[in-house]
Amino acid sequence: MGSVNRRDLGLLLLRVGTGAVLAAHGSQKLAGWFGGGGIEGTTAAMEAMGFHPPKHSAVAAGLGEAGGGVLLALGLATPAAGAAAAGAMAGAVAVHAPAGFFAQGGGYEYPAFLGFTAAAIGLIGPGRYSVDHATCHAFNQPWTVALAFAGSAAAAAVVVGKRAKGQAPEPEEF
Repeated sequence: MGSVNRRDLGLLLLRVGTGAVLAAHGSQKLAGWFGGGGIEGTTAAMEAMGFHPPKHSAVAAGLGEAGGGVLLALGLATPAAGAAAAGAMAGAVAVHAPAGFFAQGGGYEYPAFLGFTAAAIGLIGPGRYSVDHATCHAFNQPWTVALAFAGSAAAAAVVVGKRAKGQAPEPEEF
């Protein structure tokens, strides 16, 4: 085995840290862990935020965060993991955008940071200390990067667009 590579060690730290944060957020939504509302509470929150159908939206957000986070931490199917987490964070950014940028005012700073970080890891790759590396990058191919990010971007655009359309004020009749 070769010497420790600082780049690969840095990617490991970034993957595990980002993945753990995302997995914790997703587990709040799916299982109610760490003070979360579970699927029922998340469904109610999704409905209040204008996502329809709310239960499907709750499950998708929870799986994007928890599943993407666990896969990122492991360095397994890294392009799909990064794309899924980034797509879930795009929905969160849309919710927080009206409050501005900074998190202390309820803005989108934090979900944007998580989304950009997950996307960057998905594009860069997992590094040497990963399951993808151990499996000869079977799930980390150039075509999986393109497919995962195109699919996630399309899904996020549809979900966010549908939410925005549902929140648009009804035109007044004269």
